[in-house]
Amino acid sequence: MENKLAIGSDHAGFAYKEMLAHWLRDNGYEVKDFGTYSADSVDYPDFVHPLANAITAGEFERGILVCGSANGVCITANKHQGIRAAIAWAPELAELARQHNNANIICVPERFVTEEAARDIVSKFLNTGFEGGRHQTRVSKIDC
Repeated sequence: MENKLAIGSDHAGFAYKEMLAHWLRDNGYEVKDFGTYSADSVDYPDFVHPLANAITAGEFERGILVCGSANGVCITANKHQGIRAAIAWAPELAELARQHNNANIICVPERFVTEEAARDIVSKFLNTGFEGGRHQTRVSKIDC
């Protein structure tokens, strides 16, 4: 399942979602695209909720969400029990989100990062493990 990823976006993140999905497939990942499927204006919860549900159901271990600022998709995803979505505009933030928070969704702000930075952020997210230990104690206290 580590090779299976969920990806989604709203209209403001559509271009990078498409770019990232192609890049991930080219690098051996199986990617399920939860939409949106064009740059036409949409409501991001319509795509975030199905993606988050698929992760909480165990269909995917991790997901990637893209929108203009990454705020809306992150807030929506974090409404789901068991989801730990984090916004990252630099690879170091994605690394810390994995190491310390066991983030299972990374949220990329298309309007604030380059395509290269978006790939670096996702790469760091996918290639960094959770440190556990004292961090597990904290992560275990997140869900209400």
